[in-house]
Amino acid sequence: MNTALKPMYEWKDIDWRKLERKVFKLQKRIYQASSRGNVKLVRKLQKLLISSRSARALSVRRVTQDNQGKKTAGVDGIKSLTPNLRLTLINEIKLGSKVKPTRRVWIPKPGSEEKRPLGIPTMKDRALQALVKLALEPEWEARFEPNSYGFRPGRSCHDAVGAIFISIPLKSKYVLDADISKCFDRINHEVLLKKLNTYPTLRRQIRAWLKAGVMDGKSLFPTIEGTPQGGVISPLLANIALHGMEELIMGLAPKFDMKRPDNTQLSVRDKRKSISLIRYADDFVIVHENLEVIKLCKAETEKWLSDIGLELKPSKTRLAHTLNKLEDEEPGFNFLGFNVRQFPVGKYNSGSRSRGGLLGFKTIITPSKESQKRHYRKVAEVIDKLRGVSQAILIMKLNPIIRGWCNYFSTVVSQKIFERLWHLVVWKLLKWGRHRHRNKGRGWTRLKYFKTLVGNNWAFVTREGKNPLMLIQHSSTEIKRYVKVKGAASPYDGDWIYWSSRMGVHPEVTTRVATLLKRQKGICAHCGNYFTDGDSIEVDHRVPTSIGGRNSYDNWQLLHRHCHDKKTAFDGSLGKKLAH
Repeated sequence: MNTALKPMYEWKDIDWRKLERKVFKLQKRIYQASSRGNVKLVRKLQKLLISSRSARALSVRRVTQDNQGKKTAGVDGIKSLTPNLRLTLINEIKLGSKVKPTRRVWIPKPGSEEKRPLGIPTMKDRALQALVKLALEPEWEARFEPNSYGFRPGRSCHDAVGAIFISIPLKSKYVLDADISKCFDRINHEVLLKKLNTYPTLRRQIRAWLKAGVMDGKSLFPTIEGTPQGGVISPLLANIALHGMEELIMGLAPKFDMKRPDNTQLSVRDKRKSISLIRYADDFVIVHENLEVIKLCKAETEKWLSDIGLELKPSKTRLAHTLNKLEDEEPGFNFLGFNVRQFPVGKYNSGSRSRGGLLGFKTIITPSKESQKRHYRKVAEVIDKLRGVSQAILIMKLNPIIRGWCNYFSTVVSQKIFERLWHLVVWKLLKWGRHRHRNKGRGWTRLKYFKTLVGNNWAFVTREGKNPLMLIQHSSTEIKRYVKVKGAASPYDGDWIYWSSRMGVHPEVTTRVATLLKRQKGICAHCGNYFTDGDSIEVDHRVPTSIGGRNSYDNWQLLHRHCHDKKTAFDGSLGKKLAH
């Protein structure tokens, strides 16, 4: 065997934790420099990160192992790489590489007959885009507006919905519910590159990706506008293109005609606080108590979007009111699958209070009717398709669908809707069972496939085997309150206690500490106070190992160092109690 060709180390030997820490430290420095406006240092650190072997290795791992679409080939036909080829790719990716066209793939849009075009880059381009994203993202995270939530680390749809709730609980308001038409496909390249304003080598590389063209079948089409959906860096570029929309709306505040009871105008500060723009990628809402202000914001937003080659989609853009009918429009609006609406309440339910007075309404957020229909249709389709399979296989197919949908909507007022959907699914399952046993009645089918468990007479569960499978019930999902992300907070800001307790993972701390921080919600298990940046935090065994305690999450807890000292003195681990 020729050992000269064998790499110095293998893919499985790479210490990923160490690499993540190295790259994150650089990203944190880029974020801090960008926050201070030190452009020269930002560019220097970005060049250092892009040339770093650690960053290149993480980029390759992301597109070959972590990414969900890693099995989709570009024009090079490569779907996956062996560990040795991954090591080779680490050395090949660098700025200035020649770019190949993307491959056009059409995927169905959920809830419609339309299809969405994806542009799949080659494996090498994907890895290089992931590398560039590592360098660009922290710079822009320091600059992005606080109410932008789509395709950003540490932010989600639930944060956007939480921001909407915060903006309307004490007043009924008018809403512009808008969607940007073909956002990814129509962004003006020159405006985007000008706004990006990066150093020449990186600018040329990004321009090459934007102008690479697309292969649809055997035909090559030029790309004179837009950033291809399917590229690793495309969501970041779209966010950069749309950056400034919130600033535009806040800049209109001095023009608002808003008067106090004594007929004097409100201060500019109060006018700015009265309006909210919440954006998730290309969907956004503008909320204000005055309809004329909403119309002004719509007109100015359309002008601003036209400058970057975009426009609002008429079929998905509407004016509404959170409490009352507006012309022919029903109260409330749908956003990201949720329905946001205010309901009047009577004398037995006075609703919320504001400054001691009764509001007379309540703000309720639920899964939208379209989301409910789409979900039930999907469940019913799976049940109809799998009439010939065993109960166990049907449960394994349905559980991920039900779990995912219920978890998404578990943070809002969903319990009654969950119960109704489960009722519909039970009837569908009874029909499935009767189709399998046509000579049997409904009662026999119910006894065969449904079992009575503690407090539950309709558990769809297998009876054979040591580990029976049970179908997840919509109504068994726990409704839990979601805490919105703090203002403009970012995972790159260095507040590892906040992000570990929020996400359960952080590059600067071990997985164990991060997981325990999330479980304890950032609170010391001994004194009950929150951990703060700079605190000495230690892992403690609830039951000391010296007296039989186990090394497991059930027996671990996080304490301040001084709390750990107090607890250890009295928990029996030292063999005797010590005085303070």
